[in-house]
Amino acid sequence: MKHNKLVALFLSLICFTPVHADEGMWLPMLLDKYNIKDMQQKGFMLTASDIYDVNKTSMKDAVVQFGGGCTGGIISNSGLLLTNHHCGNSQIQRHSSVKNDYLKNGFWAMKQSEELTNPGLTATFIIRMEDVTNQVLQNVLPGMSENQRDSVAKTAMSAITKTAKANNHYDAFVRSFNFGNQYILFVTEVFKDVRLVGAPPTSIGKFGGVTDNWMWPRQTGDFALFRIYAGADNKPADYAADNKPFVPRYSFPLSLKGVVEGDFTLVYGFPGRTNSYLPAVAVDQILNLSDPARVAMRAIRLDAMESAMKLSDEVRIQYAAKQATVSNAYKKWIGEMNGLNKCDAVNQKREKERAFNVWAAKPENSAKGYDKLLDAYTKIYKELAVYQTANDHINEAVFGME
Repeated sequence: MKHNKLVALFLSLICFTPVHADEGMWLPMLLDKYNIKDMQQKGFMLTASDIYDVNKTSMKDAVVQFGGGCTGGIISNSGLLLTNHHCGNSQIQRHSSVKNDYLKNGFWAMKQSEELTNPGLTATFIIRMEDVTNQVLQNVLPGMSENQRDSVAKTAMSAITKTAKANNHYDAFVRSFNFGNQYILFVTEVFKDVRLVGAPPTSIGKFGGVTDNWMWPRQTGDFALFRIYAGADNKPADYAADNKPFVPRYSFPLSLKGVVEGDFTLVYGFPGRTNSYLPAVAVDQILNLSDPARVAMRAIRLDAMESAMKLSDEVRIQYAAKQATVSNAYKKWIGEMNGLNKCDAVNQKREKERAFNVWAAKPENSAKGYDKLLDAYTKIYKELAVYQTANDHINEAVFGME
């Protein structure tokens, strides 16, 4: 596996072969232009339009954003949704009590009438995506301050969103990519009646706990099943007893054949963002300033939670989701530090920056100010360090209190 840390914003592709794996961040709407030939050479047997197509059904119609940030896949024609156990952990916890401890014992609805409702939980489909960079930036003029540019962009984004939502039941939003150099419109369909169907006990769904989290391979049954319900017209509707299981445009078929070494693997979802292009000084601050402080503070919070959770089943149930959320980032940051140290990331960045400075010193590049860029970054990040430390302590030690 390559050492560079790339986290996909919407679609990540990992091609496992006996010798290496490729990884990166790609938007599904751009696969046909940039990636599909390489994917097919590595064993992908479908087309780009099989993944994303606005004119016919495709994989995008079976991939949902589950809740605020997880990913789910539709696996039946009756709206059955498969996601991670940790993604459904909050819902499982809310339905649990000392008498009916679904966290400890698991939960399975034997029929649809036994499926459990979850107010506030949503499942969001991407209907289409569109590059609206030109529309957003058309009134941005040379010489504008960052505040002026931001204000103009936000006004344009608001107008684009309003137009996309007019005369339909869809939602819409515009997101900035590549640090404000690209803007993408997302038109979405948001379902608000999502019910818990089944989940294994925590001993299976969270097997290995913090120790195994973020590790590979991981021996855990990290899954949960939900079902999307819709109104009589198969469109999103608030919860009602007579809502019907949603009939999706596409659902993923399940194979019982298993996998073999060399199989092409596609990961499609909503994992977050990438920080791959940070300068060396910023990576150094993450490694030696921010991550160690956040890990130390979360260790104190986790010790307090876990000691109380061991003494009372009621407290264990009430704090299960909070403990999982706190521990997830805690372990991630530990792994982040280990990974950055293991691949000597700061010095790798510095080596690339030395090569950049050689290029930037050429007269034609120096005239555009590129030779001053990295020094400016270093100055800004050094000034930022004190505020970053304060921000980390406020988030972890102040906002983390109850």
